[in-house]
Amino acid sequence: MRIRSKLVPLAIPAVAIGLVLSGCSSGAGNQTGNVNVGKTNDINPKDPSALRDGGNLRLAISSFPATFNYLHIDGGDADIASIIDPMLPTAFVSNASGEMSVDHDYFTDIKLTGTNPQQVTYTINPKAVWSDGTPITWADLQSEAHALGSANQGFQVSSTSGFERVAKVERGVDDRQAVVTFNKPYAEWQGMFGPLYPKSVTGNPQAFNDVDRNDLRVSSGPFVIDNIDRTQDRIVLKRNPTWWGAKPKLDTITFTRLDQSAVLGAVQNNEIDYTYMSGLPNVVAARNAPGVVVRRAPEPSWSHITFNGAPGALLSDPALRLAISKAIDRQAIVTQAQTGIVDNPTPLNNHIFVKGQKGYQDNSAPVAFDPNAAAKELDALGWKLNGDVREKDGKKLELRDVMFDQKEWVDTAKIVQQDLAKVGVKVDIQTVPGTGLFTDVIDPGNFDLAQFSWGGSALPLTALQQIYYYDPNNLQSNKARIGSTQLNELIDKTISELDPTKANELANECDKLIWQEGYSLPLQQASGTYATRADLANIGAFGLATPDWTKVGFLR
Repeated sequence: MRIRSKLVPLAIPAVAIGLVLSGCSSGAGNQTGNVNVGKTNDINPKDPSALRDGGNLRLAISSFPATFNYLHIDGGDADIASIIDPMLPTAFVSNASGEMSVDHDYFTDIKLTGTNPQQVTYTINPKAVWSDGTPITWADLQSEAHALGSANQGFQVSSTSGFERVAKVERGVDDRQAVVTFNKPYAEWQGMFGPLYPKSVTGNPQAFNDVDRNDLRVSSGPFVIDNIDRTQDRIVLKRNPTWWGAKPKLDTITFTRLDQSAVLGAVQNNEIDYTYMSGLPNVVAARNAPGVVVRRAPEPSWSHITFNGAPGALLSDPALRLAISKAIDRQAIVTQAQTGIVDNPTPLNNHIFVKGQKGYQDNSAPVAFDPNAAAKELDALGWKLNGDVREKDGKKLELRDVMFDQKEWVDTAKIVQQDLAKVGVKVDIQTVPGTGLFTDVIDPGNFDLAQFSWGGSALPLTALQQIYYYDPNNLQSNKARIGSTQLNELIDKTISELDPTKANELANECDKLIWQEGYSLPLQQASGTYATRADLANIGAFGLATPDWTKVGFLR
């Protein structure tokens, strides 16, 4: 939920995730609503004085961390983001409207102090220290900037996040000030250093890849790791004794890995306190569980189908990807998932902006549903029917569609399977447990189609370079391995534009190219629904807002 310097892949789908309910404990009936991100959220806001001191917040994760370095290629997923969120510094936080402000726990001031060249001055809170007692200094920012901007030097980064544009990071008036100078402008500079790791982690490639592989040894936040139990798949956080900010209301936060099939039962049996809910029956059942409310606020997350366009892959030809895209009825998928959940459910028709964000427009014309056109294009490409399945050069047009092992994803896959069968394309549905879905299957490119979700933030342009820029030597989060020199150049131009209106216009030009290359098919935008204990405050459906973990707690 922090203002991240990158998007995070979500194994849990943004599919049928939001029965739009009242978001309170009054027992109001079901309602439909929209998925436009807006100006409100649903977190049961209370003054911390109304909360009791202490308590254990129990949360569920779908996979155990492959690493605790969120910046590493193996670390950039939603589970790891949720674990580290209460434990590491960030530069900016966001309110429910997506308006950003400096996180004063860590920085007293952050200012854009120059535009030619672009320069940002970070003044660190003089009280800010790492959990081992050492001060947070400009050198930590310098080290992280170097690591994330130096993927070709052996740092296995999941996103460069603008750091490849940093010319230098210098000491300011003292050790508590860093002056960052860019060699090219970067539009979303407010997303940088979120999270910030100590220089002991980012100082060299070996440290970056290995130091936090099994633990978060040094952190800085209201909480620190207390215990990691790999037998029980459990991680416990405790209050940080070196924390200088407001005292957290909670004593501990416990993360437990649960199979998705066990999450609802854990909610109903009072075994977890707060969790994302997907699937209409699950949301209804959670709402009816004793002591549980379902809180809801639209959020910048969306589900999609990504194609594997790597050189030599079955779908390496963009014309083939577009033909297949035209045979998939995205409206049918969204209708199945969100009827009765949102008003007039429609697909998300942009790869960068979600509905309700300034800049959103429909650029999806190249993949408009047209199975007849799809069949003709497949014929023209030489994929001829042989019985029920098309063939070309002795190879069958048979696609492996991989996804997290959850009913909602499989329901989507079945529609895809049925649609493509009508034009002679066979789809094999392959489910994978949460642990290993990305590291073992999607990241290595062991798929033809991949279904998962992206979780974003108030900084939508982050997606452009992280996901859609193509550099075969530094893929970042380009899971599709698809791109072009033309798109790369336009992305560079877009993220160099410091005028937000012009940047949004350029971003939509990028999006048009992304649709034309058949990169992926966005499906539905998350409506944002969470099962939450009724006696919890300052937590729930955050929407665009950043959680304040010092204020989360149980009512007296």
